[in-house]
Amino acid sequence: MAQATQRSSGRDETEEERADRMWSELIQEVRVTQMGVQILFGFLLTVVFTPKYDDLGSTEKNIYIVTVILGAAATGALIGPVSLHRLVSGRRIKPRAVQWASRLTLVGLLLLLATMTASLLLILRVAMDDGPVPWLVTGVVAWYLLCWFLLPAWARRRYTSRD
Repeated sequence: MAQATQRSSGRDETEEERADRMWSELIQEVRVTQMGVQILFGFLLTVVFTPKYDDLGSTEKNIYIVTVILGAAATGALIGPVSLHRLVSGRRIKPRAVQWASRLTLVGLLLLLATMTASLLLILRVAMDDGPVPWLVTGVVAWYLLCWFLLPAWARRRYTSRD
């Protein structure tokens, strides 16, 4: 094993072995988010075909359209790593492909956050008085930000060695 191909990661693995491991982990993460975003997107696609859709005001219809577009974009970003892997497989660029796929996944998570926010806004505007809606949506978005980004960022900063 050549020293030039090793990267300090707390494991005795080459750059290629590390890329293989990271790819497997990334694909497992993407599988979880893909399922959720695809189910949400599927439900969103059906709304326009229900009788209730015609009763929505123009603001709710605009929120719906934005939500569907965000859901489509999130779906694309979260399926992107699979397509990327398929198209570059065997080209000996896996470490770079893992970086690109990781970035696509992060973009997909941000788009999923926006989709969930817009979906919640739409549903709550239809289901209840507008008064508490912004507060409820803000609270849920804050929860998502805490769970999806702030806690992982804190853990990364707190427990990652600086070597």
